[in-house]
Order: sequence, then C-alpha cells, then structure tokens
Amino acid sequence: MSGVLTGFVVVATLIAVGYVLGRTGVLGPTGQVVVSRLVFFVGSPALLVQTLAGADVQVLLSAQLLVTGAGVLVALGLWLVLARWRLRLGRDELVIGGLSSSFVNAANIGLPVAAYVLQDLTAVLPAMLLQMVVLTPIALGVLDVGRHRGGPSARRLLAPLANPVLLASAVGIVLSVTGWPVPTALAQPLELLAGFAIPGALVAFGISLHGRSTHGWRRPEVLLSSALKAFVQPGVTYLVARFALGLDEQSVFAATVVAALPTAQNVFTFAVRYGVGRDLARDTVLVTTVLVVPVLLLVSVLLPH
Repeated sequence: MSGVLTGFVVVATLIAVGYVLGRTGVLGPTGQVVVSRLVFFVGSPALLVQTLAGADVQVLLSAQLLVTGAGVLVALGLWLVLARWRLRLGRDELVIGGLSSSFVNAANIGLPVAAYVLQDLTAVLPAMLLQMVVLTPIALGVLDVGRHRGGPSARRLLAPLANPVLLASAVGIVLSVTGWPVPTALAQPLELLAGFAIPGALVAFGISLHGRSTHGWRRPEVLLSSALKAFVQPGVTYLVARFALGLDEQSVFAATVVAALPTAQNVFTFAVRYGVGRDLARDTVLVTTVLVVPVLLLVSVLLPH
C-alpha cells in the first residue's frame, strides 16, 4: 500500500498549497477560475496529445476495456436515472454528476497505485483511454451544445469542435493510429505544458476549498455520486471481470482496484469551466478521495492476487 500512500501525500500536498493560496488571497478573488481555465485550455490539451500519441489505442478492444466500461456504464446509468427522477437535477448537473460518479483518477493517484500495488503501469491505460476518447468528448459535447442553446442549429452542433480538450483528443488519436511522431521542436514544450495539468487541477481544487462548508458532503446528490463511484463501480467491475468474462485473479484484482480509484480532479475543472455543478464535483472528489484508502484496503484483503 506504499504506492497508495505516496499518491495521497502528493495529492494532499498540492491541494494544501492551493488552500493556502486561497486563504491568503495571493491570486486574488478570481484565482481559482484563472488556474482552472489555464488547466482546461492549455495543460489538459497538452497532456491529452502527449498521452494518446504514445498510447496503443488497440487497448480499447481488450477485455480490460469491457470490464472498465461495464463499471462505468452501470454507475453512470444509475446516476442518470436516480438523479433525474428522484433528485430532479437539470441536464448540465446530470453531466457533471455522471462524470463524478464514474471518472476515475487514473493519473496522479492511479499511476502510483499501478506502479506500487499492481506492479503494472499499463493497468490504468484502459480507464485513461476510455475517459479521454469516449467519456470526455461526449460529456463536453453535451455541455457545449447546451451553452449555445437558443442559437442557430449549426452553431450548436459545431460548438464541440471548438473545444480544446476534444480537439487535443482527436490529434492524439490520429498521432497514435498513424504512428507519426510529435516534431522535436514541439515535443519539449508539449511535455512542459502537459506537466502543468495535474498539479494545476489540484491547486485549483485546493483554492476552492477555502471558505467551503464541511457539510456539503451531506447533500443527496453528493452522497449518491460518491456511493456510486466508491462502491458500485468497483463492485460491478469485479462481478463482470470474475463471473461474466472469467478473467484470471490478477486481472480481476487490477480492474477492481482501478475502478475503486476516486473521482478525478478533471471533473471539477470541467465544472468550473462551464460554471455548473462545481459544489457537486468538488465535494464528490473530496469524499471519494477520503474513502479510497479503506476501499482499497478492503479490496486487497478480500481478493486474491
């Protein structure tokens, strides 16, 4: 479990830096929004191009993808049904809540877990690619179309094409499929900008915690999204891997561990960018991050590996 603890020390430190910045007002009243936008428009696109360009997109056809997708679909489906018909949430909050319920932190927590707990850095790749190639484009596309509601139909339909995250995903996939290398003159700047995405998102998240009530986690939508992410998604993933696909013990364990990772800070960045569901995303990230240690300990004890 040293990898898990190391990952959480890194996360906690960067969030603490953001909280101090928010408390001291060093970045001013709009600091959180500025940092989040810098992550959204610069850091995240660079990270997507860098990651997808070097990834084997054929992993999307693997059994691990089916297992990962099953957990995501069930958690997302339950969220959409319960949040829409029981909590009466609007479309944009349904999108942010859906991501909060299923979008795993495969980078700054997932990579240490993969390295130290699973001894396999590729274990998080199916989740990362599914989120980058499928979940993010669909979710942001819906949010973009919604923002142009009432405008010309062509403008609403073309709005997602101007989204930097979606454009970066498309570029990364093309580079991966074709095998074209990133030009040397661009590779190093791209690497530097990509390195800002994760710490920037964590710092922005920390800034948002200043002045925030600790009772936000008690809201029904936060409890629902947190429960789906922390318990339902890994539970469904295990059942599909173990009984539906009959994977070996190590593969079942790896898929369950990845599914149990907390909600990624990317979701909060998206919420800030579109000005919707910020409290829901922030509180779900916080609750699932607190829950992940006992959940992973339980998985490690119960599942052979």
